[in-house]
Amino acid sequence: MTTATRRFKPAGPGPARPATAYDDDLYGWAMEQAAALRAGAFSAIDRENLAEEIETLGRSQLSSLVSAWRVVLLHMLKFDHQPDRRSRSWALSIRDQRDQAADVLADSPGLKRRLDEAMVRAYRGARLDAARETDLPLRVFPEECPYSRDEMLTRDFPIDPRT
Repeated sequence: MTTATRRFKPAGPGPARPATAYDDDLYGWAMEQAAALRAGAFSAIDRENLAEEIETLGRSQLSSLVSAWRVVLLHMLKFDHQPDRRSRSWALSIRDQRDQAADVLADSPGLKRRLDEAMVRAYRGARLDAARETDLPLRVFPEECPYSRDEMLTRDFPIDPRT
């Protein structure tokens, strides 16, 4: 008996069933599902939950992009609205998050068709974060993102550590 076949409980006559339930142990279930796929044991695949997890994985890539851009936009807003508090750490954070966003896009080029949506989501959060972190009224920050995507990704800052 192979390792992949041992991981499945026989269900009597009919298809094999995963030994671990999705709701009981996500990690164990995922490892079993991967083993079943590799072994070609398609009758043991939990199709609905596996499809949901694959979709969740895709959504998490979009969330990673939005999260990185949110930090970039937050620091840009703070940089523009608090010139007396500009710091090297803001510039470093912008650079780091730009790099992280670029990595997400390199790993998931299919996200390119959702860049506008990602930027809208990122700005919506960055605006709220900026109001909270600066103690400035929310109305100080424009409702629509004041930056183009190109500006968000390439704008230099006078205290940028690359210079």
